[in-house]
Amino acid sequence: MRTRVKICGITRLEDAMAAVNAGADALGFVFYPPSPRNIGVEQARRIVAELPPFVTTVALFVDADRESIAEVMQKVQIDRIQFHGNETPAYCVQHGRPWIKAIRMKDDVDLDRLARDYEQASALLLDAYRPGVPGGTGEAFDWDRVPEHLVGKIILAGGLTPENVSEAIRRVRPWAVDVSGGVEAGKGIKDKQKMQKFMRGVQLGEE
Repeated sequence: MRTRVKICGITRLEDAMAAVNAGADALGFVFYPPSPRNIGVEQARRIVAELPPFVTTVALFVDADRESIAEVMQKVQIDRIQFHGNETPAYCVQHGRPWIKAIRMKDDVDLDRLARDYEQASALLLDAYRPGVPGGTGEAFDWDRVPEHLVGKIILAGGLTPENVSEAIRRVRPWAVDVSGGVEAGKGIKDKQKMQKFMRGVQLGEE
């Protein structure tokens, strides 16, 4: 099975095209003003309008209100929503798009229970936990905590880099991996060579 790849935190058209050309299946756009990777609606609209076919676009929100989500959905061609805060299952289903729920891997996380609670999610994205930081920590968690029976619904995130992604894939066998800071030259600025090296690492992990 081929591991899908999402490159998140896109803020520039040249980075989006470099990610696609490297082989990324999906691009993530962060609509969360406190994030250094936050993008405005108009900039996201311009980037998405230039993308080639069959690239999945994902909008990331953190405890956003309905109006903010609706504005993005109306103005940007978004395929999926990623909820990265404390959104309830009932809230996640209200926005007219398939959705992903991010789970911060605290010590007491019960993934089986969360998989049941968020059963309508297309995937659970597992990220490292740092108090007060909803994502993008650049830290990894213990990959052995991922139950084997859930891996088909798992997007593995948190501290992935070109250097460790092959090991992560061999150990977890997730449906997809998600990277942001691990392929950056600076906050919100992607590095073309790092993205290409990351994709090679993904391929090595599948062998």
